[in-house]
Amino acid sequence: MLSKNMVTKLNNQINLENYSSNIYLQMSAWAEIKGLDGSAAFLRQQAREELDHMHRLFQYVHETGALPVLGAIKAPATEFESISEMFKQVLEHEKLVTAKINELMDAAIKEKDHSTVNFLQWYVAEQHEEEHTIQQVLDKIQNIGEAGSGVYFIDRAIGGMVHKN
Repeated sequence: MLSKNMVTKLNNQINLENYSSNIYLQMSAWAEIKGLDGSAAFLRQQAREELDHMHRLFQYVHETGALPVLGAIKAPATEFESISEMFKQVLEHEKLVTAKINELMDAAIKEKDHSTVNFLQWYVAEQHEEEHTIQQVLDKIQNIGEAGSGVYFIDRAIGGMVHKN
């Protein structure tokens, strides 16, 4: 059984994952409007993954006998200065999510909630992967450069990172 504090923190994470999905879905719309189909596909994939993260948390809270609670989430930004600026925002957001997962883990350890510690291990590993992937995107942007036809090649490189399911 989860403590009231842990239920609150997990529900907050559920809503953060939902917001993350909305951010990436909105970014994909911006990318598509700009003709950046590879980036749009990558961001839609990220949006789906964030929803999967939310559902996994939702199910865990439910399985513990607690009530998962969805709250209001703010609308994400709709405009970005450039592809590099957009992906810098993605990295900053992923760092925020990592910090929140670490806070959850700290709380579970403090409460000696071993089941939740075990459950959160997947998120710890996932956040490492997420930050690494977005850093790879930013490295590609920096290496290729946005001048001239650079954005075209950046978009192709990012599109090549989409997992074929």
